[in-house]
Amino acid sequence: MPDDSARLPRARNPYRWVIMLGALAALPAFTVDMYLPSLPEVATDLGSSASFAQLSVSVMLIGGALGQLTIGPLSDRYGRRTPLMWGLALHVVTSILCAFAPNMTILVGLRLLQGFFNAACGVAAMAVVRDRFVGAEAARILSRLMLVIGVAPMLAPTFGSAVAAAAGWRWVFGFLALAGVAMGLVVWRLMPETLPAERRQTGGTRSVFAGYRLLVKDKQFMALAVIPGLGQAVLMSYVVGSPFIFQEGYGLTHGQFALLFAVNGLGLVLSAQVNAALVRRVAPIRLLRAALAIQGVVAVGLLAVALTGAGGLIGLLAMLWLVLAFQGLVPANASAIALSRHGERAGTAAAVIGAVQSGVAGVVSPLVGVLGGDAVAMAWVMLVALVCAIAVLAFATPAYRRDGWVKLA
Repeated sequence: MPDDSARLPRARNPYRWVIMLGALAALPAFTVDMYLPSLPEVATDLGSSASFAQLSVSVMLIGGALGQLTIGPLSDRYGRRTPLMWGLALHVVTSILCAFAPNMTILVGLRLLQGFFNAACGVAAMAVVRDRFVGAEAARILSRLMLVIGVAPMLAPTFGSAVAAAAGWRWVFGFLALAGVAMGLVVWRLMPETLPAERRQTGGTRSVFAGYRLLVKDKQFMALAVIPGLGQAVLMSYVVGSPFIFQEGYGLTHGQFALLFAVNGLGLVLSAQVNAALVRRVAPIRLLRAALAIQGVVAVGLLAVALTGAGGLIGLLAMLWLVLAFQGLVPANASAIALSRHGERAGTAAAVIGAVQSGVAGVVSPLVGVLGGDAVAMAWVMLVALVCAIAVLAFATPAYRRDGWVKLA
């Protein structure tokens, strides 16, 4: 694996980049989380079942997966800015259309498109990080991005509740359209192109498929790409199930539910910052290995609490906070290691990682509703996803073999 760090442009004012790229990466998450407190009302207003309403959240992840697979190669061929600006523009259009959706079927279809187009934000953020940083430094920057991304679950439900209370749930999508316009202006004014013309991929469709074929054949890359997806499935299982578990099951108000999201978002932010500090001294693969193991053990405890009711609501929330907090140590390390294997096609590699992440989460998270939509169903889905992540790391990479972690450091 060649070390191309010498070819990376020098990053000036890294804090500005962290905030800007973090805001881009947070837009898809904000689009999901701002809508959550209104989910029961949306189901009632549009005459839909709770499980079908949850699909309007999960389907956005499927759209995001397809979008990243399409937009990633475009960003390697045409640079980061142009596909990103088009994605933001179409995110604004679909957000406006969502505000006028007459029924749940149309809303689900529009959310699929919304996920497809704002996938450009995640692809651009990860690819720009790889354009400028490698290895442990990339893991550190990705962890810093989590500080900004973590603001989404902390603030989005509060904003969503306030907007819905003042003007109705449809205006939530109006706010998202305005957010897309604001990010477009920021990118246009402040974000230069980070992929020089001489480093861009050439060729047509055949070249795109050749790039994907190369990535898919790299078994360790694919394993490391799947792990963030299974981690995202853990997070999204909480996201799609929590409005019904805590608002309908435990009677939490919109404000209390928003506070719950904020507290859990704080856990993600704190663990991401711990990870950013640790990667200076500890190899990312070691942190990933330890975090998954601890997270799996805590998930067993969450399931036990959900099954027995021990500790009531407080006990459930405490175990849930711990499971989610360790999530801050998983995707940054796995993604940084995976990206370091294919720096010459960072956009396509970022697209595969993002597509797998969104696709796996989009397929797995609806199982919470299928299995009953209660705390037990959520805990089971989380635990199985984590067991699968540990198995992938153990059997598809040398992470758990004697001195094998050195190969991935």
